Amino acid sequence: MVEKSLKDLLIQVDAIRFGDFTLASGKKSSVYIDIKMAMTHPDILKAIAASVMNQDIDWDVVAGVAVGGVPLAVASSLESGKPYVIIRKEQKTHGLSSLIIGDVKGKRVLMIEDVTTSGGSALFGVDQIRQAGGVITDIISVVDRGEGAEETLSKAGIRLTPLVSKSELVQN
Repeated sequence: MVEKSLKDLLIQVDAIRFGDFTLASGKKSSVYIDIKMAMTHPDILKAIAASVMNQDIDWDVVAGVAVGGVPLAVASSLESGKPYVIIRKEQKTHGLSSLIIGDVKGKRVLMIEDVTTSGGSALFGVDQIRQAGGVITDIISVVDRGEGAEETLSKAGIRLTPLVSKSELVQN
């Protein structure tokens, strides 16, 4: 059996949609990349986690911003045997009310994003990790749309590593 690439798996499950969409960044687009739906397939989660392990990045804990980054962080944690943390998008009003579930203090954190566009939501996660005492220099994005995230994150001292680019997915 020939193993399919992550790009081929995403295309196979129709993770790329065409129409009129408004992205989380507020931008309008004729292309929507639905990694959240794609992640419901175990073979895609395994392929993503394997791709994360193939990157030359040294880290102690993997982080995912809720909702899309959480399954990616869990899959990468299981693949690596290293812990993961969840970054909430907003403060709780009950319990411990922390934006981060897990421990990042003094640790090298690798953040995983489902899709990066402008880099805004990734920067939110970076800020939360740094405020909690974590050290973050790298983010892996399953798909980068090539619309400014790399430049935005670079200004914050973050290297963005996409596993697949939007242009690779839509050239078929």
